Amino acid sequence: MAVDEYRFDSHDGLRLFSRVYRGPAADAPVVLCLHGLMRNGRDFGQLAARLSRRYRVIVPDVRGRGLSARDPEYGNYQIPVYLRDLQALLAGLGVARVAVVGTSMGGLMALVLAVTTPGLVARMVLNDVGPEIDPAGLERLRGYAGRSAPVGSWAEAVAQVRGIYGAAWPGLSEERWQELARLSYRANAGGVPEPDADPLIGEPLRNNPAAARDLWPLWGALADLPVLAIRGAHSDILSASTLERMQRTRPGLRVLTVPDRGHPPLLDEPGCVQTIEEFLAG
Repeated sequence: MAVDEYRFDSHDGLRLFSRVYRGPAADAPVVLCLHGLMRNGRDFGQLAARLSRRYRVIVPDVRGRGLSARDPEYGNYQIPVYLRDLQALLAGLGVARVAVVGTSMGGLMALVLAVTTPGLVARMVLNDVGPEIDPAGLERLRGYAGRSAPVGSWAEAVAQVRGIYGAAWPGLSEERWQELARLSYRANAGGVPEPDADPLIGEPLRNNPAAARDLWPLWGALADLPVLAIRGAHSDILSASTLERMQRTRPGLRVLTVPDRGHPPLLDEPGCVQTIEEFLAG
């Protein structure tokens, strides 16, 4: 498995970062993996490695996360700006057609990208997100995004991750929680772990009443696009009623409900990877 580090400049001068899993050939079909609000591209490490047996897999760190630069203007932490960054990324890599796997915010990015750039998105996996956000989950995100207390050690980082996600991801081993902490934090120059995302990312979400705007018109505009919708059985972001409406309005929608998961499934649960692979293969 060969993984390249690709750096590029945004339209407004930020140095941004993406991992590119080369895949079996230069002309292999492309999968674009888009992470959630306070997350980063390392979340897709296992899935990208698996998919790279057949696909070229592009996994960006959205601005303000991971190895991408933080934006001095936190008001730019919004989907329209992220999509400009994505367009620069794909143009730089010479990519004209992708399947997208989007988790939470990444799924919303995929929806908007598919509508605003016709012909670019061939297939779409929405991981625990849809055209309507459950208000309860949105309030939870507004409450914690960027507001985590500082930690002084990796043990405290593990405890903090469990505090945020413990209800959503029950039954994980201690080893898995430690791994998730390493995916969520990065050691600073003093060796102390810090969240691997700009804490100001949460501010536009709190300050923007339209953060949960109605995206059903976008959903309707994509009637011919193959979509796999994955939902955590206990999700507070993608409600069961929203998923049912998605199915009613699109009879061909493929659905996977992941038991014992809230928002979002980790995509390493039994059946997840196989279902994603089968869907991407068409």
